[in-house]
Amino acid sequence: MADQKDQQPSYPLAPAANGHALSDAEAAASPTTAADPIAASAAAPTAGERRKNNRTKCLLYIVLFVIFHTGIILLFALTILRVRPPRFRVRAAAFQNFAVGTPSNPSFNFTMNAELAVRNANFGRYRYRDTTVEFFYRRIKVGEAFVGNSRVNWRSTSRFDVAAELSLVNAPPSVNAQLGGDLRSGVMAISSEGRMRGRVEVLFVMKRNRSTAMNCSMEIVTATQQLRNITDRAPLHPRPTKLARNVSRDTRM
Repeated sequence: MADQKDQQPSYPLAPAANGHALSDAEAAASPTTAADPIAASAAAPTAGERRKNNRTKCLLYIVLFVIFHTGIILLFALTILRVRPPRFRVRAAAFQNFAVGTPSNPSFNFTMNAELAVRNANFGRYRYRDTTVEFFYRRIKVGEAFVGNSRVNWRSTSRFDVAAELSLVNAPPSVNAQLGGDLRSGVMAISSEGRMRGRVEVLFVMKRNRSTAMNCSMEIVTATQQLRNITDRAPLHPRPTKLARNVSRDTRM
């Protein structure tokens, strides 16, 4: 039985059109054995489908282009075109002709050479006008300094020195008691306030008015005549009342 199966006759392949038999590889690559031409032509995209695909791709590119440029414009507006108020503060100070009273007879009179700084974080120059910085002790004005108009370059800090005569004598009893306690402890607290007005020029085209306020508190160590603990405070305290200004004028006389 097995011998009969092994001895079954084999039939030769049909000869090719040119009289040569095709190998298996040639038969696989031959157009006669390839996919049906009708099915291949049906699978190929038509001219209408190609135009539709091109329109879809073109619309997709336009949407991506708009999204990309919108992001660039937003980034530009939120960084370069954003105008921030500059920062105005006291950085350090040295003293001359330093004279203070005693706890029983409190007073002070000295020259304060303060180093001020204006920091401009904008992408444009900041031009500021003349500014007056006032110094206070317990909300009583004890001196002032003048800052002349100038400018700060973009994303930079301008530092300059100003001199102020600080003096307090013949203060009211309540202020005298506080000043006497400060002189006894050796630490005297003062504050500085000022409003600087100016204009930021972004890219030399866009101009925006911006003002900045100084509101610093600091401590003077009477034994070493040094300034310490300079901090910014916000918001600004209200302007001294007419009575406080009159007291300040009387104490400085």
